[in-house]
Amino acid sequence: MGLTPTRLLIDAAVAAGSGLGSFNVLHLETAEAIVAGAEAAGLPVILQISQNCAAYHGALGPIAAGVLAVARAAEVPVALHLDHAEDEQLVYQAFDLGFGSVMYDGAHLSFDENVATTRRVAGRAHARDVFVEAELGKVGGKDGAHAPGVRTDPEEAAAFLAATGVDALAVAVGSSHAMTERAAVLDLDLIGRLKASVAVPLVLHGSSGVPDEVLVQAVRAGMTKINVSTHLNGFFTRAVRDVLAAQPELVDSRRYMAAGRTALAAEAARLLTLLSLAARPAEARR
Repeated sequence: MGLTPTRLLIDAAVAAGSGLGSFNVLHLETAEAIVAGAEAAGLPVILQISQNCAAYHGALGPIAAGVLAVARAAEVPVALHLDHAEDEQLVYQAFDLGFGSVMYDGAHLSFDENVATTRRVAGRAHARDVFVEAELGKVGGKDGAHAPGVRTDPEEAAAFLAATGVDALAVAVGSSHAMTERAAVLDLDLIGRLKASVAVPLVLHGSSGVPDEVLVQAVRAGMTKINVSTHLNGFFTRAVRDVLAAQPELVDSRRYMAAGRTALAAEAARLLTLLSLAARPAEARR
């Protein structure tokens, strides 16, 4: 229980054919809420800190220290992941801080530079027993794997994996980041073909815009790690707005932040349960 290597959680999800929730942290209340939701569901979870989150807090160290403390005290397995890091040095800092996994995002680079840098990151990560995720959409796509219309080619995915040695691959199959409406249409056939082409777990970014029933279908088609941020943030923010609208005289931020934390925790528990139950049939697993 408590802080657990990411690799162990992902390996268990792959073996079970289930989805594993990986939810973004914005501040300490988010981390507390996600873990509370995981404890209520009795399920593991991955806490993600993005490069943007680190920038918001001024550095990676302070927010990582708080989130690690929350993870260590948890009653369920909790892993810590660095999400969408374009700064190679930030990745190496995450190793030193105790992150169990990192996602190096080389989408801003040319294909050859992306491969070379990702391979270097993966080599250093594996020397520290850190799990590595990378992202591949369309080769040369400047907006990354989740720009509208971009799709990952299975043959390119297999070549990228062979060239870099990463442990998990985020692929473009129809979702987009920061969607506030759950209306994404995923290419389930493509997910199946990608699953058959690469021997590592697949990661779905932009899952906030994917309806429940499609998330279930995506897991059954071959997705394992399911990233969610905007959807959960909406629950937090709406709860805060409700409290402030009802009590405009409030000045103690703990009073309304607590409401946001409670609302996010409930939805995190529901999503984790949904993903856990969305298991692929045994014959479809690797």
